[in-house]
Amino acid sequence: MSEYQYYEFLAVDQPLDERQQAEVRALSTRARITATSFTNEYHWGDFRGSPRTMMRRYYDAHLYVTNWGTREVMLRLPRTLLPLKVAERYCIDPYVTAEVSGKHLILDLTSEEEGGDWIEGADGSLSAIIGVRTELAAGDLRPLYLGWLAAYGTWERDEDAFDPDEDDELEPPVPAGLRSLTAPQRALADFLRLDSDLLRVAAQTSPPLTETEGDTARLAKWIDELPPKEGKALLLRVAQGQGPQAQMELLRRFRGGSDAAGDDRPRRTVAELLDTAAALRHEREHKAEATRAEQEARREQQRAAAREKRLDAIARDPEITWARVDELIDARKPSDYDVAVELLKDLRTIADRAGIPQEFTARLTHLRQKHHRKTSLLARFDRAAPFTAPS
Repeated sequence: MSEYQYYEFLAVDQPLDERQQAEVRALSTRARITATSFTNEYHWGDFRGSPRTMMRRYYDAHLYVTNWGTREVMLRLPRTLLPLKVAERYCIDPYVTAEVSGKHLILDLTSEEEGGDWIEGADGSLSAIIGVRTELAAGDLRPLYLGWLAAYGTWERDEDAFDPDEDDELEPPVPAGLRSLTAPQRALADFLRLDSDLLRVAAQTSPPLTETEGDTARLAKWIDELPPKEGKALLLRVAQGQGPQAQMELLRRFRGGSDAAGDDRPRRTVAELLDTAAALRHEREHKAEATRAEQEARREQQRAAAREKRLDAIARDPEITWARVDELIDARKPSDYDVAVELLKDLRTIADRAGIPQEFTARLTHLRQKHHRKTSLLARFDRAAPFTAPS
């Protein structure tokens, strides 16, 4: 497979002006560039720019996918809405990192799997994931925890991903709502190759979301009670093109900050999470195998019953079936030869049950002699034990 790299950038809070678009155009003459996006594919060569620099200067989101297994998503948001000290609790270099750039925090989430599976429609991944940026800004820490969990999940695919002593590392605060992820969070989990069993284990200590989250009536009432001056200031920002920032700040204030209550919840070690997930996976696979075996046994019983019914019908007048075998062979088609062989197997079984196997052998020998030039047919006879007769 040839080399393939996909780069995508989005400007969410503030579109690029003509000067900025010209600056990023200088980095790639082939890229598709608009005031809010930059996308390009490389089948040879590489991107001349620095994605991190572009995030610092122009964009709020970045997605990078390669056909050798790298998946990366970067998000930039105001650091007042996601403080560095909060993000750092979920960081694991090099899979989850965070840095401050001016008034912003840049979060980098990466998944590596050598020779990993390819994502069909990679150009749609960022649009599915971008919603987690607003969720993070509103104080929802589930995307951070998913990134942390996916990072340690790498250990299940690559035993050298971490040092053995990291077994005893404690998980960061577990946010509420891991059992009911939003659509962007599910997209992020899939993008980062987060194992479903590992997520299920991690979610066991995650409480349900509070009523406030997602409660439109409560949010409307809360906005109605804002001081008029604040409400007008927010409307002015929206009119000035700062709608996304105003939305994030409003949601942040409505929720009352990040899910800090998670600090008091039970903390498990990385080893406990991975081992429990492995046990859960083994149990699920064992049950699935048992179910498959039961289904196959039922299908075999059904096949056996159907064959007995067919044998009973043939036994009432075997000559009809012998005549059908002649017709199929005379058709000189490989598919008809296969059907003829199956009918001969049935005739052999009936002959054995009737105690006249020598009669079947004699008729089969006659068939071989009659059609001795049909090598394809004779080869099928030779493979069709136990009715094979010598020539």
